[in-house]
Amino acid sequence: MKRVLIITYYWPPNGGAGVYRWLKLSKLLPEHGWQPVIYTPENPEVVADDPGLLKDIRADIEVVKRPITEPFNLYKRFTGRSTKEKVQVGFLNEQKQGGWKEDFALWVRSNFFIPDARVWWVRPSVKFLKQWLRKNPVDAIISTGPPHSMHLIALGLKRALGVKWVADFRDPWTDIDFYAQLKLTAWADAKHKRLEGAVLREADRVVTVSWHWAQDLQKLGAKDVAVITNGYDPDDLPAAAVPVDEDYSLVHIGSLSPTRNAPELWKALRVLCDEAPDFAAKFKLRFVGPVDHTIAESVSAAGLGAHLERTGRVTHGEAMRHMQRARVLLLLVNDTPNLLGILPGKLFEYVGAGRPILGVGPVAGDAARVLDRAPHAVIDRGGLVENRGRIKAMFTAPAGAPDPRWSRAATCVQMAEVLNTLA
Repeated sequence: MKRVLIITYYWPPNGGAGVYRWLKLSKLLPEHGWQPVIYTPENPEVVADDPGLLKDIRADIEVVKRPITEPFNLYKRFTGRSTKEKVQVGFLNEQKQGGWKEDFALWVRSNFFIPDARVWWVRPSVKFLKQWLRKNPVDAIISTGPPHSMHLIALGLKRALGVKWVADFRDPWTDIDFYAQLKLTAWADAKHKRLEGAVLREADRVVTVSWHWAQDLQKLGAKDVAVITNGYDPDDLPAAAVPVDEDYSLVHIGSLSPTRNAPELWKALRVLCDEAPDFAAKFKLRFVGPVDHTIAESVSAAGLGAHLERTGRVTHGEAMRHMQRARVLLLLVNDTPNLLGILPGKLFEYVGAGRPILGVGPVAGDAARVLDRAPHAVIDRGGLVENRGRIKAMFTAPAGAPDPRWSRAATCVQMAEVLNTLA
């Protein structure tokens, strides 16, 4: 059995989208000859408390934790936020907060915490792990980002020890959808790109989650990028069948940041409701998770306020139940320059739930490559109104079986093959 050290910021009982990829892969890798060792913070900023995820950690996996110092409490005190408030990612703002303090805090974060707010953990982690690895050798290390500070830890270990290294990009670095919203000086922008280039050039293998993003990383200097998408785990489905809603529910699970707003969809749904009173009487638009205030306002402005149901952040288990009861699941691809490669992790859990999926985004994008068979559909933002009949038909379409191409078991085989190329 070979050993692989996985450097990840997100680990249970911390919840949220950043946890699932390596929680699931670490559970399956021993079946392919690789024993994971997890390196993660002892006291991270909590995205969402989800102790139910602890059941997915194998009993034979070693988890090494070290303290981390982060600036979030200073940020909360400075901006007047509660210390208990969760820090959102992707410029999601539920309460319409702003002002000069928020702007100044963003400028400080953008220019003094490069690549991210976990950068203070890099040097102590490299120092600790150099000693730890000499006593506990591994055959490879994997760093997974964001936060991309995890890659800088691996870069330091690569330079010091020459250990084989896989850099896993769950999201891009300088091509991420909100990079342009950072208040970067020219110096800070150049430093981001210099560090990103060093990671891409010096990692033995680079992995990412979509085909278009692989092409983007190669343009930035990566030599050989493997595409290993996220996936679904059948074990996450509730043991007892969840009945499908009687209502015509269109359900989005997870965070809704401003770039995911789809006023074209709200317009198409409003037209549908006006044309078909029987549809309007049963239609529900349900958001499960944090929602930026601009999206809620956009839905109301389209005249759908009476149809909107909002549920706050939920545990992973509760999210899976919401997926199974939905008539149609909604995937909103961010309207940003990197939209062709956007493949959210929840897309694959949608597939595993077996419900029809409506994707709003480019038909030439990677999401359409995954949702390439009935009962799913991907419709470009500009074609939603004219395709409203197709959308309406999805609410009475039969469910489809989960596609085995996108299971965690299938993606773990691919990850093991990448690791085997290093041995």
